[in-house]
Amino acid sequence: MNNTEHQTGKASTLQVAKAVFWSFLGIRKKDDLDRDAKMIKPHQVVIGGIIGGVIFVLSILTLVKVVTS
Repeated sequence: MNNTEHQTGKASTLQVAKAVFWSFLGIRKKDDLDRDAKMIKPHQVVIGGIIGGVIFVLSILTLVKVVTS
């Protein structure tokens, strides 16, 4: 293990987005989960999940409109 794995602090927007994306797919490495648990705050996960859910729903709606038109 290196020092970056033991750091605590606030996660970047990209780290939160990646964590939410992989969680949506249900694919997570234990090391990534442990690192995210130390760095990502619960409110970041909630906000990221809501934004990810909205993007997913809008993508599906757009895809359906494109296919059916």
